[in-house]
Amino acid sequence: MSMISPKMIYGTAWKGARTTNLVVSAFLQGFRAVDTACQPKHYRESLVGDALEILRAKHNIKREEIFVQTKYTPIGGQDVTQPLPYNPGDPVPKQILSSFQTSLVNLRVSYLDSYLLHSPLRTLKQTLEAWRTLIALQDEGKVRQIGLSNVYDVDLLKTLAAERPVQVVQNRWYEGNLWDREVCKYCRENGIQYQSFWTLSGSPRLLAHPNILSLSHALDCTPPQVLFKLAQLHDITPLTGTTDELHMQQDLAAEHLVFKDEVENEVTNVVQYVWG
Repeated sequence: MSMISPKMIYGTAWKGARTTNLVVSAFLQGFRAVDTACQPKHYRESLVGDALEILRAKHNIKREEIFVQTKYTPIGGQDVTQPLPYNPGDPVPKQILSSFQTSLVNLRVSYLDSYLLHSPLRTLKQTLEAWRTLIALQDEGKVRQIGLSNVYDVDLLKTLAAERPVQVVQNRWYEGNLWDREVCKYCRENGIQYQSFWTLSGSPRLLAHPNILSLSHALDCTPPQVLFKLAQLHDITPLTGTTDELHMQQDLAAEHLVFKDEVENEVTNVVQYVWG
């Protein structure tokens, strides 16, 4: 299995019929990580699979070079008017195994680099059942990393860690939840990959922060690039779902920005603003 640890992930929510072309475009710009979900309400997982096949067949980008992440979405996050990847009347473990197999078929892969619960389930008991099912998939070698999305309770992460430590958290990271400081801190202290979404769209005031603008000018880059780089420096892996090829290139280039001594004060002020 691949052991890729991406610095940035291409997100495919709400892309609809454009999903295949956008994923191919993102990878041709340099992305090597993609996020999706077995949730027809917001994702077209099978079109991500079509893109991966095109990348293999036409562009010689091998499976082991790609970080593929998808999710099991509980029934509360599904649109029941669309075909479901499992029988909602089944026990949670059976639902997950059915959704997992559907994902492998959709994505045309034999294993996943990362598999997430799209959210905690309705009860702690169900969430634990789901977590144990992901552990079993990992033990069978079908998944490299396991984790959760939309989890803002450190106590829940600690509870799950009694079964097996969470390896990935994917959360909204934006000014509306004060950049999820407690979960971020817990992840950083426990070696958990923290993936952020709403990184740009959820924090317009942060992007307009005078020190972000000053850094952007000093480094001859865009404010989003500065924000992505600061996130990466704090062990955050941003998702970006841009549909613009130039922005794809810029987002990836953020990793290579260098904050020199002369911009130290600007960096410090932004860090204090976001991380406290």
